[in-house]
Amino acid sequence: MGALMLQGTGSDVGKSVLVAGLCRALTNRGFRVRPFKPQNMSNNAAVTEDGGEIGRAQALQALACRVAPHTDMNPVLLKPQADRTSQLVVNGKVRGTLHAGNFREARRPLLGEVLASYRRLAEQCDLVLVEGAGSPAEINLRAGDIANMGFARAANVPVVLVGDIDRGGVIAAVVGTRAVLDPEDAAMIRGFLINKFRGDPALFADGYAQIEVRSGWRGYGLIPWLRDAARLPSEDAVVLERSASTRDSRTLIACPMLPRIANFDDLDPLKLEPGVSLAMIPPGQPLPADAALVILPGSKATIADLAAFREQGWDIDLLAHHRRGGAVLGICGGYQMLGRTIADPDGIEGPPRSATGIGLLDVETMMTRDKALRPARGRALGADITGYEMHMGVTTGPDTARPFAALETGPDGARAADGRVFGTYLHGLFASTALRRVLLARIGIASKGADYAASVDAALDAIAAELETHVDIPALIALAQEAQP
Repeated sequence: MGALMLQGTGSDVGKSVLVAGLCRALTNRGFRVRPFKPQNMSNNAAVTEDGGEIGRAQALQALACRVAPHTDMNPVLLKPQADRTSQLVVNGKVRGTLHAGNFREARRPLLGEVLASYRRLAEQCDLVLVEGAGSPAEINLRAGDIANMGFARAANVPVVLVGDIDRGGVIAAVVGTRAVLDPEDAAMIRGFLINKFRGDPALFADGYAQIEVRSGWRGYGLIPWLRDAARLPSEDAVVLERSASTRDSRTLIACPMLPRIANFDDLDPLKLEPGVSLAMIPPGQPLPADAALVILPGSKATIADLAAFREQGWDIDLLAHHRRGGAVLGICGGYQMLGRTIADPDGIEGPPRSATGIGLLDVETMMTRDKALRPARGRALGADITGYEMHMGVTTGPDTARPFAALETGPDGARAADGRVFGTYLHGLFASTALRRVLLARIGIASKGADYAASVDAALDAIAAELETHVDIPALIALAQEAQP
């Protein structure tokens, strides 16, 4: 058994993609590999076959290893639901709510459970590839840490530091991390990778050498900009801020960027359709009047996001869109918003309260503490469909008599009598080629019929091939095999 951990000089340096690419590269070499992230913070999550939830990135990394996702791959998941609170998920199940004030104290006792998950994974494989969170340079968060050096030292896993050259200052970022770390933490780092390089590598040869000299760590590779990473589902909503509203002559599908948007990778398969222009609408911009379909995405805090939706005037835009004959689809929290009322008397997502919905579906939602977490299969709009459910709340009302889907577990969602408004709790629905074809046909688009799963798998192979070329993978394998329990 061996193990290796990738930590970063900061957030969004590409750790998740590199771990996924290395998982595929090592799997292709014949190793049994498992991904692991001790603690994650994301509202983009995936349902596992053992009935829990983990970060979307770890589900993708499991796919790269050609194994099923499991809750042991991400034992602690924090899902932000307000400015200063997060839902705490441990071993795939909701354990409560963390506040900014008690976060450090609450996470410390979780290290034992994190290590237990890691050990169970390690027993199943040849190599565990571990992804850190944020950066070990955030030394103000070091006490009680379970995500970076706290885990690495407890599990005695060697670390490789990833720096992002595209954002600038990568020499200072790597060398500065070395400077601020506690000596025992710094000793866990054995080398570095430079990610997202554009241009002629010879131009950075001296900079690369300077990092080695000034940090005392060896370099394991200079990785080019991985264009195929754009074909992978993203876990971080930062990517939405960089790819906000795009407009062209194709049929427009619009999705508002809610403050607590969740599972926005539901929309990724639409990018495979040449007849679709997918526009993520940021705050401050109206919902476009020429959209054929408006999608209300999932939300980690439905009532709070509904209030934000109204503050932007998007409710007025949406009702005008519907009056013009446009179609509307609500997914999970978006489905709840389309109803007449949402009630949260027990304060599941924040303070106890109720809210009036947008009213395009004749349904009502009551928030409940029980969380539905399960894979889903069935038929919707006459097409076979697969996906997963991940939601709190029960929705009832006259429009549920016209369900969106007939799943193996029962009816799901609702349709308005006019046939232009749909709501569903089903995530991952657009990945089903047949359903995507049916939905797009309703707004006048002929689907290309591309296989989304095959596209993601091909992207993983392409990234793995790039890493084989630009990273000293044999040296990383040797380093990983130095890990001792």
